[in-house]
Amino acid sequence: MPLLHHPVLRLAEVADEVIVVLAPDAEAPSMPPGVAVRLVHDAAEAEGPLAGVLAGLRAVRTDLALVAGGDMPSLVIAVLLELLRVAGEGDIEAVALQEADGFRPLPLVLRTAPAEVAAHALLHDGERRLRALPQALRTAVIDEVTWRALDPAGSTLVDVDAPEDLPAVGP
Repeated sequence: MPLLHHPVLRLAEVADEVIVVLAPDAEAPSMPPGVAVRLVHDAAEAEGPLAGVLAGLRAVRTDLALVAGGDMPSLVIAVLLELLRVAGEGDIEAVALQEADGFRPLPLVLRTAPAEVAAHALLHDGERRLRALPQALRTAVIDEVTWRALDPAGSTLVDVDAPEDLPAVGP
């Protein structure tokens, strides 16, 4: 199974539609059968992850967007549901997971409208890091004790950046 299929399948379990953001000239990758996937393209090449999230936000048709990386093969459904649950509380524009003294930029839940405005402004100011987006929004951070109770191994945070990361990929 292609690496991208893993997060797409997990996201499809908690969302009606999955949006996959591709490079401007990228060909459409194969997608898992039976999953509603919409492909969108970045506006420009090599603008960084924040630009990719903005492209995705512009395609979202709902108030909330659950954002994960295409290289995150072991997202835990219970953690994704907790991110969405917390996003539904109060006046929150983003929800992230605590890691050590900070938070991880992915997975992340964003309230679409304010996140789109903030991402656009950050990009206009030259920012390219995804981490800057939740820093610019009213962000709730789910403490590590809470989300680790749902995912003791921390599988949700696994991403595959190098070949040596591949053994972490499950079925």
